[in-house]
Amino acid sequence: MFVLTDTPSLANHFLSEMRDVRTQNDRMRFRRNLERMGEILAYEISKSFEYSQENIETPLTSTSVLSATENPVIISVMRASLPFYNGFLNYFDKAESGFIGAFRDETSPGEINVHLGYHASPNLEGKIVILADPMLATGKSIVESINTLLTHGKPKHIHIASVIAAPEGIQYIKENISFPFSIWVGAMDEKLNHQSYIVPGLGDAGDLSFGPKL
Repeated sequence: MFVLTDTPSLANHFLSEMRDVRTQNDRMRFRRNLERMGEILAYEISKSFEYSQENIETPLTSTSVLSATENPVIISVMRASLPFYNGFLNYFDKAESGFIGAFRDETSPGEINVHLGYHASPNLEGKIVILADPMLATGKSIVESINTLLTHGKPKHIHIASVIAAPEGIQYIKENISFPFSIWVGAMDEKLNHQSYIVPGLGDAGDLSFGPKL
């Protein structure tokens, strides 16, 4: 598992602004910082791709460069992921796209269930998939999303990308997904609280991006 903020970088500054109650209510800045985290994680994930040598012509001469041999499919999970997913598209500008409209069902006391609503995806057979979900809390939305996506073909590899993760969610994914996957997160937080929200976390990323749910 790769944790971005294990190494000092500007990502720590973007994440601190997202967490800070003094700045996080600026929705434009919050969305932009989500997008920036997507861009940075896209760059890191790209290092794991396969590359081949290609000859190109510059204005002066020919030269050999490294080019990625394939483009990923980027899947956005829930509304909170849209700015985050946009960051990946900024870098993987030839990628195919998909969307999963997952939502929490908290009607049963003490139990969190995840339901999938609308979902769309291209054929995933043999492709690299990046599943973009900014808050990896219980891990249930990730597991349900992957199980649904597998009905659209068997990918080559799935990269799970989040801004903030809880250890309980990471463990749940490891216990329930046998398909080849990698996990890339901005920061690993302490735990989940009794409502299954990440602590210290940052609150509801969807509400902070787009306003409260109606």
